Amino acid sequence: MVDRRGASGASGDLGRLVLRLTIGGLILMHGIAKLGGNVDSIAAMLGKAGLPSALAYGVYLGEVLAPALLIAGLWTRAAALVVVINMVFAVGLVHMRDLGAFTRTGGWALETQALFLFGALAIVLLGAGRYGLGGANGRWN
Repeated sequence: MVDRRGASGASGDLGRLVLRLTIGGLILMHGIAKLGGNVDSIAAMLGKAGLPSALAYGVYLGEVLAPALLIAGLWTRAAALVVVINMVFAVGLVHMRDLGAFTRTGGWALETQALFLFGALAIVLLGAGRYGLGGANGRWN
């Protein structure tokens, strides 16, 4: 028998889990790569844009802590919102020159950033589902 409950049924919860694991896991790899370095280049970029250089540490929130929370399904909507904000900053500060650019193979130059941004936005709207540490009914899940 086909489950026709859509996003509210078991398949919807499984879909949310897949989305959380994909977005969280892929962004976490970027964060892990930054853990070995320092934030001086990010701080310099922020300073050049007229923003406080202390915001550079936000990259660890947006690319390490928030993705870990997405994967765990804990405070999921808040964590996804942090990822959305992180990606808006990333596009605005680093990738604006590529906004209308295409790759040699015809893809959009910002497709990875768009996947992270809009995938995280979908998680903000959908929540974690029941397969997470926070459960399906938590306020921030």
